[in-house]
Amino acid sequence: MKMIDMTKKKRVVVKVGTSTLTHSTGLLNIRRVEQLVKTLADLQNAGHEIILVSSGAVGLGRAKLGIKERPKDTPTRQACAAVGQCELMYLYDNLFSEYSLNVAQLLLTKYILLEDRKINVQNALNRIIELGSIPIVNENDTVSIDELELEMGENDSLAANVAVLANADLLIIMSDIEGLFDKDPHKYDDAELIPVVPEITEEIKAIAGGAGSSLGTGGMATKIKAAEICKNGGIDLIIMNGRDPRHLYKVFENKPIGTLFTANGEV
Repeated sequence: MKMIDMTKKKRVVVKVGTSTLTHSTGLLNIRRVEQLVKTLADLQNAGHEIILVSSGAVGLGRAKLGIKERPKDTPTRQACAAVGQCELMYLYDNLFSEYSLNVAQLLLTKYILLEDRKINVQNALNRIIELGSIPIVNENDTVSIDELELEMGENDSLAANVAVLANADLLIIMSDIEGLFDKDPHKYDDAELIPVVPEITEEIKAIAGGAGSSLGTGGMATKIKAAEICKNGGIDLIIMNGRDPRHLYKVFENKPIGTLFTANGEV
């Protein structure tokens, strides 16, 4: 099989989840966010075109409003998202500006990504990138409550759709797990990381949380869905642990990390 040269991946979508951005307390992991921004800024300066898909608005909103437990009712979650999105963008704007980079906010819903509307998003994305800014994308949870009510990582699918829309070369999903394992690593000490997935088979779906499996609670099933979207769009996808954002450099140094889902059966 042909080897994939990651150094040639120019337009890259990076998705970070709430678990990457916060401590177990739910409060912001300041050191990790600073490392993330510094690494992304450096990759942008190296010639990559970075698009950041970032969760975290609801968590930041909770902290800002002094709500200790995750709200059970949707309107309160919407309010947290509205307040937290301001905090999230303020944070990114301040941190990226330290490296002389501008950021732009794009709040999307699945309805905006329908065929008759997505050209507007595509045009905006391309122009923002042409102007040297970093688009920061999130689902508009204040008005689109699907993800809030399902409480599942559909920002994975959002990131995949954004990658296709932007004609990206690579999507990197930073999670709280190293990648896809052959069995649940929380239950089995002998679970082994699967480094490359050339084809998304029924077996792969089952491992990730399909029928007859209990692994879906870890959010891997939504990542497989994202991988399918990317594969159909001809885009490679990597799932990696977001614990140390500096490990993003390994991707572009062609060093093995996480699980690579290849678009064309390459390795």
